[in-house]
Amino acid sequence: MDVQSGHAVPDCRAVNSLGLATSLLGIRYSSRMQSGVPQKLSMAQVLTCGAAVVTLSMGIRHGFGLWLQPITQAQGWTRETFAFALAIQNLAWGVSGIFAGMVADRFGAFRVLIAGAALYAAGLVGMALAPTGLAFTLTAGVLLGVAQAGTTYAVIYGVIGRQIDPAKRSWAMGIAAAAGSFGQFLMVPVEGFLISGIGWQQALLALAACVLLIVPVAFGLREPDFTGSSVPRRDQTIAQALREAFRYPSFQLLMAGYFVCGFQVVFIGVHMPSYLKDKGLSPQVASYALALIGLFNVVGTYVAGALGQRLARRKILAFIYLSRSVAITLFLWAPLSPLSVYVFSGVMGLLWLSTVPATNATVAQIFGVAHLSMLGGFVFFSHQIGSFMGVWLGGYLYDRTGSYDVVWYIAIALGIFAALVNLPVREAPISRRMPQPA
Repeated sequence: MDVQSGHAVPDCRAVNSLGLATSLLGIRYSSRMQSGVPQKLSMAQVLTCGAAVVTLSMGIRHGFGLWLQPITQAQGWTRETFAFALAIQNLAWGVSGIFAGMVADRFGAFRVLIAGAALYAAGLVGMALAPTGLAFTLTAGVLLGVAQAGTTYAVIYGVIGRQIDPAKRSWAMGIAAAAGSFGQFLMVPVEGFLISGIGWQQALLALAACVLLIVPVAFGLREPDFTGSSVPRRDQTIAQALREAFRYPSFQLLMAGYFVCGFQVVFIGVHMPSYLKDKGLSPQVASYALALIGLFNVVGTYVAGALGQRLARRKILAFIYLSRSVAITLFLWAPLSPLSVYVFSGVMGLLWLSTVPATNATVAQIFGVAHLSMLGGFVFFSHQIGSFMGVWLGGYLYDRTGSYDVVWYIAIALGIFAALVNLPVREAPISRRMPQPA
């Protein structure tokens, strides 16, 4: 794999059929040769299968806030117990994402997706049956965090970076991010319906069965370069790629901005349902609010990805972070009502995951795609440290002050900070004086 262009290195072996599972999905691999080079996966196939995976994995996890009150009330736990488990989930997701990215870069996304789906199902079952706070932390926290690392953006974006032309890469990443948003719009109301209809435990077991649909879809992301014993050629080792990235100031600034993204979205996603209920609004308002965030983010992420092909992504990121702070400020100042909640949710939805395609496309443009999943995993690790702080501080400060106000104010200040640190980012491909031996 060429580090700068992301083009595949010639390989003269044809790619075999994927069998019954992919036939059912209408997915086929082309074994035709063009100048001895196996064709890449089609863009439609990559986007369809990648979007399906992200829709399930992100859609389910966006609804976890709906379980906060049912679980804590049924188990007699504090909100901090639940929040701490989800904070650990985000941290485990971030740590595991680095290694999932390394494996996906070396052996392809297919194997990582299969393992991630199995762990996701096991984690949801464990979340439903955990008898103690410790067991809940190990399942809802550690196990689900590891599972999400193998079924979400870092892995999917690695496939997009390798299989889709750079001229359409940012747009394609926007499509994948929009799929995660559509998953939130689709799955959050379903999860709310399941909780009210069959109870919170049975709802989690139903989702465990649902998430296994990732397994057949993953066959559509089995990359030709990773079939058999064939692997792409690399001009850098992992150590060389990491040294290069962490010595580059723009990479550090992108990580700082992504920390803020994690803090804001996970705090809102997990704690806003309880915040609204504390203010006297019905649980349905919270479900509709989270669904609206997902619906409007379909538009927001697509637009951000498309604009990333034309405008400076650093300016797009700065605008998103600053706009979030303005939206939160106006939401806190305005009289609280279902209408104000829905307006806030729509605005935040436009900004929700819009940072994802812009950030990852910038990493790909600067460093190339050979180690994109791994580098994206490190950037996402920073995001997950922010997620840990946002979800845990929400529960911790609520239990001690009886209010979420302080965390809202922190989210506003961090948004301004993130807008400022993204402006100096240099998006041009990094200059390498000579090839580095692998």
